[in-house]
This record gives sequence, structure tokens and C-alpha cells, in this order.
Amino acid sequence: MRLFLREHLLLIVIQLCQSLVVPILFWLDGYRGIGVSIYAIFLSFTLLTAYLIYKYVTRKKFYQRLQKPIETQEESLETTERAPISEALHQLLLSQYRSYQEELQKAEDRQDEHLLFMDRWVHQMKTPLSVIELTAQTLDEPESSSIREETDRMRNGLHTVLYMARLRTISEDFQINPVPLSKLIRDVNQDNKRFYIRNEVYPQLKEEKPGITVETDEKWLFFLLTQLVHNAVKYSTGKTNRLDISIDEREGEAVLEVKDFGIGIPVVDQKRVFNKFYTGENGRKYRESTGMGLYLVKEVAERLEHSLELESTVGEGTTVRIIFPETQNLTSM
Repeated sequence: MRLFLREHLLLIVIQLCQSLVVPILFWLDGYRGIGVSIYAIFLSFTLLTAYLIYKYVTRKKFYQRLQKPIETQEESLETTERAPISEALHQLLLSQYRSYQEELQKAEDRQDEHLLFMDRWVHQMKTPLSVIELTAQTLDEPESSSIREETDRMRNGLHTVLYMARLRTISEDFQINPVPLSKLIRDVNQDNKRFYIRNEVYPQLKEEKPGITVETDEKWLFFLLTQLVHNAVKYSTGKTNRLDISIDEREGEAVLEVKDFGIGIPVVDQKRVFNKFYTGENGRKYRESTGMGLYLVKEVAERLEHSLELESTVGEGTTVRIIFPETQNLTSM
């Protein structure tokens, strides 16, 4: 109704002015019959009111559509009536929708091409890395360890790039299966064995509730846990050699906890550490920090419908928990 009145406000104002001007002209012309003037004004407003009522009744759906927000693209293609203005609006929205779909398709094609390129590039880089590692084994210490340390960093960086590229299409890459958490942790520890030894930080697995199996994507959870472990080790090196990874159950929900005893995260940074490219105070001290690790952890956890908890005290360490909803906690034996 407001939109209708705003559109016809000028017409109503003109009619009011006309109703005042016509009697004045009669009066100036010497006609003193007030009754006829009042009747003319009444008849004029009656016709105007009838016209406005007719316009509103016949265009009600059209005005309601203009005032209602469009929630889906399909709603923009709905037709309300066959009036010229409604038909013109429908054709305009239809052309805009088609243009939007074409541009969106072009963008998706470019994204897919970029993702394919990144995927192939990462796999191509793994081959020379493997050759470098094999060559390093023939060298004496400490050259051999130094080269393997650098190749490990490069490999982890390539994995981060690959998973970052795949994040947009993560929903298409899901394979939800029962995953035993203790086995997953052992696999992560085995994969990072040299990383632990090199930094002199050694993980301890604590199963407060043995045998917990959750429903998740094993590959993405493996990546998520690896990121947490790397962060924990990086900020513990030189301060402690302890790292606790524990499995427990809390109120029917499985909880996977990574706890380090390193430098901790300042309170001002704790709410922002999951933001993209945010490195914080610790990141400025450790120049290798990209600000993407915890961001990827948050994004992957949300896609997997897992919750995250973070607790940290400066000088004492940081604890990050992955919480699996009760529906995803299959067994606890």
C-alpha cells in the first residue's frame, strides 16, 4: 500500500490543486454558486478514489512482489499479471537472470580451471621433492637432515595450497565414513614423526574413553588434525617437549583435544586467530606463520559440521578441541 500511495502521490496532489483552482476561477468569473462547486469537487474525488481503488486491486500482487525481498533466483522469474508494466519488469528480471547465470558459469569455469591447475601443479612438485629426499639420504649429516627438513616444509606448504584450492568444492569431495579417532591420531603422528623429532616435541595419546569412532571424512579430518599439531609444535619448540592429544566423551559428544604447553595466545588475539591471514602477536615473532592454518581448520570443521573450542594462557599453552555432534559419535566402547 505504501508503494502504491508513493507512486500516485503526485496525481493526488494535482487533483487537490485542481479542486481548489476550479472554484476560484468560477468565483473570479462572478459565479457565486457554492453548491455546484462542492458537487464538482465531490464528483472529482469520487472518480479519483474509484480509479485508485481499481488500480490497487488490479495491481495488488505486483506491488506486493516489489516490496517482498527475493530469497531465491527462481522467485525473480515468477509472473504476477499480464499488465504492460508487470510484463516489462518480468522481461527485465529474466534478462538480468540470464546475464547473471552466464557470468556465474564463466566464473565457475575459471575456478575449476584454476583448481585443476593447482592440483596438477602440486602433484608435479611432489616428484622433484621425492627425488631431493632420496638424494639427501646419500649425504652425510647434518646436510642430509637439513635438506629433508626443508623438503618437509615444502611438502606441507604444497598440501596447504592444495587443500586451500579444494576448499571451495569441499562438499563435492566428502566421503563420510566411520573413523576410529585413535587410529587417525596414530596415522597423523606417524606421518609427522620426523617433524616431532626435529623440533624435539613428542606427542602423547591419551584415551580417556577408548574406542571412540566418529562419522566424518577421514582425509579432511586428517588434514585438520595435522594443522593443529603443526601449530602446537611450532609454538612449543624450545619451551617444552610435551604435546598431549586426547580423546574423550562429553555429554554424549566425542571430543578430540590437542593441548600444547608452549607460549600461548594473547587474549586480544584469541577471537581473531581463526580469521583469514591473521597472524597476531605470535605470528609476527614466527615469520613462517601465514595466518591460514587456523582459518582452514575453522572452514573445514564447519563444512564437516564439527565444533571448535580454543583455550589459551600466555606462557602456559593452548588447547584446541574438535567436538563431534552426538549424531556423528557412532560408538564409544
